Amino acid sequence: MRAVIQRVLEASVAVDGRIVGAIDKPGLLVYLGVTHDDGPAEVAWTARKVWDLRLLREEKSLSDLNAPVLVVSQFTLYGDARKGRRPTWQAAAPGPVSEPTYDAVCAELERLGARVERGVFGADMRVTSVNDGPVTLVLDSTPKA
Repeated sequence: MRAVIQRVLEASVAVDGRIVGAIDKPGLLVYLGVTHDDGPAEVAWTARKVWDLRLLREEKSLSDLNAPVLVVSQFTLYGDARKGRRPTWQAAAPGPVSEPTYDAVCAELERLGARVERGVFGADMRVTSVNDGPVTLVLDSTPKA
């Protein structure tokens, strides 16, 4: 699983001109990509890491401040552009695998206590954010041995 996490002052996601998810105070915007072998261990690890990372001002975490998080699915995080001019998406899990995994990460964040806003899986979304810092982190879950 791969996540790009940005500290934001506010963020929103719209589909067909209608806002479907928004945070209106400082929190995190998380773009989440799922690969083929992601499962419950990666879901739990990623959600816990996002919840506890000290990325907010004064080295605070979502859990410290009960700050909101906007989670947007993004299969392109597993794009591979090393060859040619057209990226491949082979490392990205297909929708029937990645959608329930995305939903599970959001549900686990909620279980931990987060206020979670979401994009619409598979939709053409318009994401707007006001980055704070800017602070951006790429997070990769590691396979469990």
